[in-house]
Amino acid sequence: MIDGGVLISQDLSCMGQVSLSVVLPILGACGLKPTVLPTAILSTHTGSFGNNTYLDLSHEMAQITKHWQELDIDFEALYLGYLGKNALDFWLQNKELVNQKIVLIDPAMADHGKMYRGLDQQYVEEMRQLIKKAMILTPNMTEAAFLLGKKPEENSIQTATSLAQELMVKFNIPNVIITGIDLTDDQIGEVGVTEEKEWSLTQGRLPGSFFGTGDIFASVFLVAFMHHYSLKESCSVAADFVERAILNTPKQDSRLGPNYAAGLSWLLKKMGG
Repeated sequence: MIDGGVLISQDLSCMGQVSLSVVLPILGACGLKPTVLPTAILSTHTGSFGNNTYLDLSHEMAQITKHWQELDIDFEALYLGYLGKNALDFWLQNKELVNQKIVLIDPAMADHGKMYRGLDQQYVEEMRQLIKKAMILTPNMTEAAFLLGKKPEENSIQTATSLAQELMVKFNIPNVIITGIDLTDDQIGEVGVTEEKEWSLTQGRLPGSFFGTGDIFASVFLVAFMHHYSLKESCSVAADFVERAILNTPKQDSRLGPNYAAGLSWLLKKMGG
């Protein structure tokens, strides 16, 4: 049996520090041996760059996984991020592939009260089926509300905790973490609900708004968790890492994302490297 490390399935945006462009270097630098099942190739991510190109790879995903099965490759963990409709259908049709002990699903589909461009209510309904396979679910407030068939509510620790509790019970998910909660003009937070306890974290809000921070957060969270940090500690490490990345980002187009590389040496030390 071949040890394939961590299997990551999401898109590759050719421009902008998002999705696989940040997940691969972060997980690879921290020794998690990432294996990639790309869902699509985009000229840019879908946020404010206009009409990006989109090459669907869902058919190729089936061919890739077939070859892997022939090679008897085993994965320690699975990390699903932004998928798109056809890739979501692939994972729903191949649920037997989701058999890892650690399954992190970041249901990247909406933010600020709106669905991402190209996604619709049917996508939400299908995502509700997939998240039942998650060991850890990391939605933002908008995604949490949409998964529960609700309109986004006020951003507060109490509301986020209630949404996380409902997600855990309704979809039988052991661990739900709601990220990027806009608490005040100068404060953001995260909430975690597990079968044993609940907790919350808050951080100061930095000026500016960058694409890709959610991908960076989820990637660093998974790194810390797989290095035996608790869920709450892993969230704290991820939040600190994103802060370091933003603070070390030069003045540039925010669509390009923050400078994640600035925090890698710090992260390696935290992980004992």
